[in-house]
Amino acid sequence: MSDLKTSPAANEFRSDTFTTPTPSMLTAMANASFGDDVYQEDDITKKFQSEIARITGMEDALFMLSGTMGNQIGVRVHLNQPPHSVLCDYRAHVYAEEGAGLAVLSQAMVTPVHPANGIYVTLEDVKKWVIMGEDIHTAPTKVISLELTIGGVLTPLQEIEKISEFAHANDIKVHCDGARLWNASAASGHSMAEYCKHFDTVSMCVSKGLGAPVGGVLASSKSNIKRARWLRKQLGGGIRQAGVLTAPALVALEEVWPTMKNTHLKAKRLEKDLAEIGVVPQIPVDTNFFFIDAKRSKIDVGILLEQCKKFDVKLQDERIALHHQISDEAIENLKAAIAETVNITKNLEPGYVSQVPSGGYGSSSKMNEYS
Repeated sequence: MSDLKTSPAANEFRSDTFTTPTPSMLTAMANASFGDDVYQEDDITKKFQSEIARITGMEDALFMLSGTMGNQIGVRVHLNQPPHSVLCDYRAHVYAEEGAGLAVLSQAMVTPVHPANGIYVTLEDVKKWVIMGEDIHTAPTKVISLELTIGGVLTPLQEIEKISEFAHANDIKVHCDGARLWNASAASGHSMAEYCKHFDTVSMCVSKGLGAPVGGVLASSKSNIKRARWLRKQLGGGIRQAGVLTAPALVALEEVWPTMKNTHLKAKRLEKDLAEIGVVPQIPVDTNFFFIDAKRSKIDVGILLEQCKKFDVKLQDERIALHHQISDEAIENLKAAIAETVNITKNLEPGYVSQVPSGGYGSSSKMNEYS
């Protein structure tokens, strides 16, 4: 593992995407195989994909240049002739943060769902918003996409199972944006395979919580991966010497994934410590995210960002992201910055308007910026 004191990400709370390669990842890259992955001749890449298939319980897997590429291809393999639509959470990355990919690449309408519980999509939400039948005014739901985790929150496995059973009974495919499915598995105790058996395609990111420098991976059936390989090539994702990218991803599976539980514990301790000064989260702190409820915590976001600069920690808004390279010193500095913000905010003159208004959990930019 890298020395936290020397990692540029040691004080980086904006996102777990800012993690940097560990020395062993760099060594693996230097010693990678140099086969051509377009011709499926790279040994390291084939080993990585086989390991992902084993972990997920899926038939096959395919390395992707990003989680976004994995999502867009993962949904597209299920969509053939429009009109068709995709049902997902209104904050979902696949819908709100991927450059209108569903519209451009899959010619798909989207049914964005606001969960009734305010946290995650349930079967009742799906039943309320799903589009079925042959009404020519509509675009029938052909894919339901669930994001795990959503804002760091765990969707109960039983709820996923119910949604999956309903979808498959109605000839609807189910995709998982599992960018942080690694976190979900580490926090819940459910294996990746326990989650993945309820999905037709699963896209996972290796450059977020796992900390590899580049990429994601799509897991599915052999026939879906065969088509996905074609679509990846079409989008410019055919990689020649892919081993230099998949080698650090293999290291991340071995080195970083086991540390996630500790990262989650740090997030829970942060929640407890902040509660003592009246700072509360918008949503449950289940994994590595803490979303500050600025209004209830009486925090001015603009002042908070100023204090973060003063205390040498990097924050973008109300979302605090923890990862394996965050140092304990940085966490203490962040708490000091937040405490100072609380004190300053108490003394603001009536009518003061922050230069950085709070967007809140309901804003996709707060959940998914840099996600």
